[in-house]
Amino acid sequence: MEHEPAHVLLIEDNSGDADLVRLRLVEGKSNVQVNCVPRLSDALACLDAETPSLVLLDLNLPDSHGAETYRRVLQKAPNVPVVILSGQDDEAMAIKAVHHGVQDYLVKGDITSKQLERALRYAVERQGLLRSLDITRKQQLEFKNQFLSHVSHELRTPLTCIHQYVTLMLDGLAGPMLPDQLDYLKTVLKSVNQLHAMIRDLLEATRADSGKLRIEPRCIAIGELIQQAVAMMRPTAAEKGVNLEALLDPAVPLVYADPDRALEVLINLIDNGIKFTPADGSVSVKASMVETDPSAVYLSVCDSGRGIPAESLPQVFERLYQDPQAVDGNRAGLGLGLYIAKEIVALHGGRMWVASEAGNGSTFSFTLPLYSLAKLLLPVITHNGHLREGIVLVRVELTPLSKALRGSWKETCQKCLEILRLCIYVDKDLVLPPLETGGAEEMFFVVASTDMGHVNIMVERIRSQVGALPKLKATGTLEVTVEMIPGPPEGDSRTVEQQVWGVADCVTEIIQQSIANKQHFNEKEKHKHAHRD
Repeated sequence: MEHEPAHVLLIEDNSGDADLVRLRLVEGKSNVQVNCVPRLSDALACLDAETPSLVLLDLNLPDSHGAETYRRVLQKAPNVPVVILSGQDDEAMAIKAVHHGVQDYLVKGDITSKQLERALRYAVERQGLLRSLDITRKQQLEFKNQFLSHVSHELRTPLTCIHQYVTLMLDGLAGPMLPDQLDYLKTVLKSVNQLHAMIRDLLEATRADSGKLRIEPRCIAIGELIQQAVAMMRPTAAEKGVNLEALLDPAVPLVYADPDRALEVLINLIDNGIKFTPADGSVSVKASMVETDPSAVYLSVCDSGRGIPAESLPQVFERLYQDPQAVDGNRAGLGLGLYIAKEIVALHGGRMWVASEAGNGSTFSFTLPLYSLAKLLLPVITHNGHLREGIVLVRVELTPLSKALRGSWKETCQKCLEILRLCIYVDKDLVLPPLETGGAEEMFFVVASTDMGHVNIMVERIRSQVGALPKLKATGTLEVTVEMIPGPPEGDSRTVEQQVWGVADCVTEIIQQSIANKQHFNEKEKHKHAHRD
């Protein structure tokens, strides 16, 4: 049975050169089917419609010239081998093209049928080998991640057992202990906690490598988060005699970030700052705005420690990297903290960097995006350059029963949020980032591109799907209410972006009022119960 002919896409605007290539292929008795197009735009359209076995590419076309030509072809079809056909014997260009992923570089005037046939065959074979190597690499990475994840989970069980019995003995529940014995157990407990931290970092790094690290952004006050991080790390700083302070700009707006993940980054940076700062030194945490980048908040952790050598600066964020001079009895770990922190910041769309000089301390900085409701709403409540006719705000309120456990209730709310996101049309509706209500109840808000006459369909869907969650039935109640968002007045001369800002202001006002009402209700309930007691 004969093999089907290989499909070759020839991108050549010179008909004479195109005929010469066809002739050489016929002379070489190559079993190929050639499709010739004269322009790069035509070639890109062909690549969208069908994937060829190989591309023969002239670099100088009516709509593209030079290196940009093969870059665009490689970008459009990264798994298709590309062979350049050029009228010039340019060795520098040939080397550059091969470094960018081109398989071969042939000079038109020197091509023989055997050379062309061999070049095509080798190009296809090399591309296939590269694909095979890439697949093998991904399989090895997946195996490594699965292995590390399995081992890490298996180690947690015995470590948890050790931790429980050591704390039981330290608390005196197993009988009186001698002072030396208590010291030994404290050392054991410290080592167990270090191992727990290493396993946690190993799991987090594995998730980052496999793209499974997740964030749940919310609208948060970054100043409060910094105060929380500083309060958590103050005992560690005090134990070492390091002054720890927060320098906050009250004008910093709300931030769009995962509070748990952002806190994790801050604690990691503060902890590193304390470890590398001697007694009587200082560590400061700062949040501020920068005029040149008004869309982000800049956070930094500055210490007065020994600093980082210039040759080590490019490596500090690499996984498993540790400064050899820093590894001592007080510095145990896998060198994954900064790597994970940078990955978390990158998931938020921010960046992280370090400035340091040996002997003059270090400043680790990163950015988080500002919360902009208008920016989130713009692609949802506009269509064809106009504001949608109907816009509705749906409020989904979850209230825990008095017997609900805090940890379990938090998991229930998260599951409800996931189900809620499945109840909307993603191109017309938006579940807003959750906001802190100051109480145990949770409020979720949906901006829906519909009117009061049709929003009941969504409301019933939410009640039937979210309300059917067994955990919610057992631990809390669900209430769904709707409010119409007024549209712009007739003859409004504002741009669509300005109109979206107006909608965002209206939505923000309603949400703030809802939260204020709930907080006022909670206060009244507290006073009522206090009066009864």
